[in-house]
Amino acid sequence: MSPDTLRFGYGTNGLTDLRLTDALGLLADLGYDGVGLTLDHMHLDPLAPDLAARTREVARRLDRHGLGVTIETGARYVLDPRRKHGPSLLDPDPAGRAARTRLLILAVRIAADLGAHAVHCFSGVTPEGTSDDVAWQRLTEALAPVLDVATAAGIPLAVEPEPGHLVATLADFHHLRHAIGSPEALGLTLDIGHCQCLEAEPPAECVRAAAPWLRHVQIEDMRRGVHEHLPFGTGEIDFPPVLEALAATGYQGLTVVELPRHSHAGPRLAEESLDFLRRACPGAGRAARGRAAEAALEGSTS
Repeated sequence: MSPDTLRFGYGTNGLTDLRLTDALGLLADLGYDGVGLTLDHMHLDPLAPDLAARTREVARRLDRHGLGVTIETGARYVLDPRRKHGPSLLDPDPAGRAARTRLLILAVRIAADLGAHAVHCFSGVTPEGTSDDVAWQRLTEALAPVLDVATAAGIPLAVEPEPGHLVATLADFHHLRHAIGSPEALGLTLDIGHCQCLEAEPPAECVRAAAPWLRHVQIEDMRRGVHEHLPFGTGEIDFPPVLEALAATGYQGLTVVELPRHSHAGPRLAEESLDFLRRACPGAGRAARGRAAEAALEGSTS
């Protein structure tokens, strides 16, 4: 599979100082193929009034800019202004777990309205005093109705192994997959930085191992043992083998740059990140396809 099959996006959680309309225009102008859209108060707020109308407007803008989209659900305080990522799917309070389940179901419906290729989510941190058996039971029960809606909508639910969470590694993802019966709608979000942070195998090997379940990819630099999302070139990852492995899987979704703590420099980093990825994987992305199309057109008129 050629590297020019890769499609790059940028996460709006790294552009929170921009209006969503400005962020989408910026990414299109830079040459990105799509956007990882985090449902949050500063962009497409899933809990504010007139959601249907606002979603239709976002759909029009995505179409106008020719951008694909993945729905991300990692907003820090969208459900509770006092608890980061709370309540989670593992919350001791059944009402809290139900609130997170409802948010994910809503995210799937928004994804369907936007033509998104996946909905991202993660398990959450196991609460203090909660056994692993209870945590896994809570997770599978809370995800079951989300997967039912995802199946009906034809939108994959892509669970991300997150350092420190119940589902932290690829092995944990497979534990979840088997525990919940391996439904077709359950897929994987692979974060390349997280592979560098804590997986036993190098990131390129993780990509190859994850290929059958891969539904969404996040990418950034990172160091071994340190969960800190870093701009490209400031961590330890050797990216050309990773991107070559990703292209070889035939993955068709977006590969989204994930720099959620760098919004203060978002426009600059969005530009620098795409330049880096193009250098690391020559021929990839929208610009390369545009050049190929122009060359073909010139050939047909010569």
